[in-house]
Amino acid sequence: MSDFDYDLFVIGGGSGGVRAARVAAGEAGAKVALAEDDRYGGTCVIRGCVPKKLMVFASEYAGVVEDAASYGWDLKQGPFDWQSFRSRLNGELDRLEQVYRNLLKGSGVDTFDARASVAGPHEVKLSTGETKSAKHILIATGGHPVRPDTPNAHLGIVSDDIFHLENLPKSLLIVGGGYIACEFAGIMNGLGVEVTQYYRGAQILRGFDEEARGLVAESMRERGIDLRVGANILEMSPASEDHMMSAAGTASDAAMGADVKQRQEMQVSAKDAKGPIWVKSTNGGEKVFDMVLFATGRDPNSKDMGLEKVGVKLGRRGQIEVDAYSQTAVPSIYAIGDVTDRVNLTPVAIREGMAFVETVFKGNPTPVDHELIPSAIFTQPEMGTVGLSEEEARDQEAIEVYCTSFRPMQTAFAGRPDRVLMKLIVSKETRKVLGCHIVAPGAGEMIQLAGIAVKMGATKEDFDRTVAVHPTMSEEIVTMRTPMRTA
Repeated sequence: MSDFDYDLFVIGGGSGGVRAARVAAGEAGAKVALAEDDRYGGTCVIRGCVPKKLMVFASEYAGVVEDAASYGWDLKQGPFDWQSFRSRLNGELDRLEQVYRNLLKGSGVDTFDARASVAGPHEVKLSTGETKSAKHILIATGGHPVRPDTPNAHLGIVSDDIFHLENLPKSLLIVGGGYIACEFAGIMNGLGVEVTQYYRGAQILRGFDEEARGLVAESMRERGIDLRVGANILEMSPASEDHMMSAAGTASDAAMGADVKQRQEMQVSAKDAKGPIWVKSTNGGEKVFDMVLFATGRDPNSKDMGLEKVGVKLGRRGQIEVDAYSQTAVPSIYAIGDVTDRVNLTPVAIREGMAFVETVFKGNPTPVDHELIPSAIFTQPEMGTVGLSEEEARDQEAIEVYCTSFRPMQTAFAGRPDRVLMKLIVSKETRKVLGCHIVAPGAGEMIQLAGIAVKMGATKEDFDRTVAVHPTMSEEIVTMRTPMRTA
């Protein structure tokens, strides 16, 4: 008989923690418990990937009526009904949360709706007052959005809040240039919100391929987003009567478009936005927005968990330091997912959870493979990427760049200026495809399949031998014969 209450105690009911718990219990026969102090499903299911992608779908219907007319359909444009959509969204999230609970129950995992902290190498203390012992403890608590260190930053919202708005604002300032900021800029713009975006850097989506992110930025501006790089908030405060009058009087500035009466009518959204909010930017401009969204980064959820007291080492931002097998400095305690700040993607957390079970409960030491992970950014258009950017690759070795940009058939016929990008980065020496970058509708779907080839070590000639599927956008990936440039 075990000296512990459980073989495994998982702290965190997100995708990674739930997968690890149910596989350890269901496949490895371990006695498992899991504690979650919020909703089961975690960031991805409740306040991230899933609701965000549903909002992307909703926002993309904005241009359907106009495009349909080009194809001979007589459809009528109506206003977006946020209340109706939000009701269906909440219903879907409730359904998915129940799915997660049922998966755990069906695998025989004991669940505790409570906050858990670590009281010792083999002890977990619950907010209900109970203490449980476990041979192994797995931390899978994820991360949370952070506000910048700016006076009055509390006036703004963060990405977690956007799914709970009672009403959509008329105007929105998004601060940040990462994928969350850019995705919500496209979403809210598509839903009819007047969107301004500030990013302090020279170009959005830092760390991604320069050419690809340049096309995304160009497309965002074409769709009506007032994207301003090299800009940040200098001051912000609740908008005064003078600010409102000034905003209404500056008709030449498109972002100030509503008059005082309209602004006053928008007080219905003040409950959500803590607005209207007056903002002064680093480039000297002053504007009034109904809402400010900070998308300026995320930090790991490791605070006040007792981790350092028992010997678990934390990084500067609170990330739990682990080895290749997700083991912390305390041999009985492991950590996976965003709380480790390795690769913060849901499928990666799930893979880490599976590798943990293989290592600890199946006797098959399995390091986590973080190389060549495909990913997608659900901007409009989408961007899919796997492997090295052109900039990273040319710093590493001699390369060839195969690239094409064109107007896709569907939107070109409808008279839209949209462009797509297909790009391959190839090693001159080995001929391996080092990176693939796609900016196009459905790029996420395409990059998943391209990622298999790149992960397998496919060469440019392997791509060339593949017959094109015509007429498609993605056929260009296998029809580019001449390098655009070398480096």
